[in-house]
Amino acid sequence: MIQFKEIQKTYDNGTKALKGIEFRIEDGEFVFLVGPSGSGKSTIVKLITAEEAPTQGRLMVNGYNLNTIRPGQVPFMRRSLGVIFQDFRLIEKKTVEENLTFAMRAIGASPREIRKRIPYVLELVDLGEKAKCQPAELSGGEQQRVAIARALVNNPQMIIADEPTGNLDPTRSLEIMTLLERINQLGTTLLVVTHERELVDRFSRRVISIDSGRIISDVTGGYYNDEV
Repeated sequence: MIQFKEIQKTYDNGTKALKGIEFRIEDGEFVFLVGPSGSGKSTIVKLITAEEAPTQGRLMVNGYNLNTIRPGQVPFMRRSLGVIFQDFRLIEKKTVEENLTFAMRAIGASPREIRKRIPYVLELVDLGEKAKCQPAELSGGEQQRVAIARALVNNPQMIIADEPTGNLDPTRSLEIMTLLERINQLGTTLLVVTHERELVDRFSRRVISIDSGRIISDVTGGYYNDEV
């Protein structure tokens, strides 16, 4: 569960990125976060992942109070999150399987857990036959599915997808969104940050629209606010 309570964020240069943001995402929800460049979407993601701290207000992420969290607790909080980026961020000289193994070893997973979990996740994202391939041998859509598998492999409570279809054509974009929907149906909370109106309208989900650091609408049903 994510809860923003009257969150304000002012950067050191004086930029007021968020101005009294308030919303709650329940476990198991699928939510789109939309808005123009500079509206505050990236700041919201940085606050959830504890890359930045709020200036004012109360922020809860998966049971952790990020206003009072100790530095030593931050890695444990981040293990409850999986993050997917627009540019994939795969390790080019490692195979698909090795990319996922690296992510699991980073949190101390045992060899037995790794052997069991990776084949399951690769099948889930339809890449079971690509385990020994390197990223350069894959299409853009396949590379993004590897990135999704990496985000999933440690079984997070929530996945944050930051412009996950930004580098893909419409067909691949729809495939990725359909995959994310399937993952959500298995119980993982999903926050998708996107500019893509067509995708938002196609999936009948909750949409939080933000502009100039303020929420301008929060509605369910796949509606992308015309002002955004």
